[in-house]
Amino acid sequence: MLKKFKVCNFKSFEKEFVLDLSATNGYTFSAECIRNGIVNCAMVYGYNGIGKSNLGWAIFDIIEHLTDKSRIEFPYRHYLNACSKNDMAEFSYEFLINGFSVRYDYGKTDYKTLVYESLWINEKLVISFDRRKDATFEVALQGAETLRGIYIDSQLSVLKYVKNNTMLMSNAENDAFHDFFTFVEHMLFFRSLEARSYIGQDKKTGSLVADIIKNDKVKDFESFLNEANVNCKLSVVEVMDDKDLAFDFGEKKILFRDIMSTGTSSLMLFYCWCLEIMKSNVSLVFIDEFDAFYHHELSKLVVKKLKESGVQFMLTTHNTSIMSNDLMRPDCYFLMNRNKILPLSKCTEKELREAHNIEKIYKAGAFYVE
Repeated sequence: MLKKFKVCNFKSFEKEFVLDLSATNGYTFSAECIRNGIVNCAMVYGYNGIGKSNLGWAIFDIIEHLTDKSRIEFPYRHYLNACSKNDMAEFSYEFLINGFSVRYDYGKTDYKTLVYESLWINEKLVISFDRRKDATFEVALQGAETLRGIYIDSQLSVLKYVKNNTMLMSNAENDAFHDFFTFVEHMLFFRSLEARSYIGQDKKTGSLVADIIKNDKVKDFESFLNEANVNCKLSVVEVMDDKDLAFDFGEKKILFRDIMSTGTSSLMLFYCWCLEIMKSNVSLVFIDEFDAFYHHELSKLVVKKLKESGVQFMLTTHNTSIMSNDLMRPDCYFLMNRNKILPLSKCTEKELREAHNIEKIYKAGAFYVE
């Protein structure tokens, strides 16, 4: 699980910006939203242009140099904060993975160029590299001793080099190292506003409709749409020697893609990613503007589906109708400004209880981030 994240001098984050998912309260309700003392279900609110999307880009910067998974380079073109004189962005991640505390710090001058890296497992420094001091690196993992002192290119991660060039013996530290990579390789970022734009996971080809048909999920998708109050019947039709999905009106069938609404298209995107999540192929999911095209009741359904999956998730939204203790809890709803992000439980001196209407309190302006 992601426990804490820090970023500095990246895009809109001029100063150090800290997301602490371990700052939980002792609420007894909605206990499933917290796991191992860490927020498992997070929802982020903030004004337009405050940096909610940038927070997602920042967290998923790690995908570029540690994995070979899918990435989007366009959001990382203007990498450093425009107001800063510092020539490096810095990132720090704290994870809790299979009972081990893992901290990974690094600095970059741009999306691809690393300046330094350090990896800590249970507070022990196991890999360190700083190009400002030396072009070689140090490693303290058993089985990687022969790699010490090797020169590493600035666009190659030391951690990834160690992973790909050693046969580490099985012990607690080495297993935690591999588990860390497994977690990162299964992170997923996507936006409901863009059909196939995502970061993390293997590169996919073909359409969403083709995925649904190929995986024999047409009836399941139909049930999902009806549960979301999109009353319909679906069937598979032949088009130009290929299979396609259609709305079934009895004697007449109309291709799904020809008449689906924007909201239904967004639902299909969520459904297809949800299949991946349900197969336990995702460790952390960040969905930007997750309910941009949803009715508020549908937004609740999507959150409930994610909660049922057990995956750690972060959602950005402007929809206050789902800010409710019936759905989550005050330490899972986060309020963000340009300099800070805090859970609602830390945004007021008032003691929040299960019976409180936190949406009403929010609209009254009683929550604030200094």
